[in-house]
Amino acid sequence: MKLSDLLKTELIIPELTGTTKEEVINEMVDLFDDDPRVDDIQKVRTAVFEREKIISTGIGKNFALPHGKTDSISEILCAFGKSSRPIEYNSHDGQPVHLVFLLVGKENLVSLHIKLLSRISRMMTKDEFRRNLMEAKTAAEILEIFKTEEETYYDNL
Repeated sequence: MKLSDLLKTELIIPELTGTTKEEVINEMVDLFDDDPRVDDIQKVRTAVFEREKIISTGIGKNFALPHGKTDSISEILCAFGKSSRPIEYNSHDGQPVHLVFLLVGKENLVSLHIKLLSRISRMMTKDEFRRNLMEAKTAAEILEIFKTEEETYYDNL
């Protein structure tokens, strides 16, 4: 399963309005408010914030990967947002966040959830990929950058 198949332009925020970790997570979860794949948006929100309480999902290199698992969704959800303003996120490297990828999985799809988390993390370690995302102006551009990066990844398998 490709991330670019899960990610749609309407689930990409080219410029986040939130200025705190909590605001950004809420802004991204709100993208799924009227989504037919979501039975209970509050359970989605709770799953992500409960996971965040364990340890910050601010991975480093200005990137955060908030995620959670819940059975209040019918399939895996993901969203992406970026901010030109630094967001204090309590990241592992102490740096603010500019790129945020939200992933919400189902309780019974743990293996796939872990594979997707790993793939996102691996992609985000690439400086050029992160730079391209930061320079993108529209949701369509961002989605195309994800597609191009995944093609490179799959070509190298």
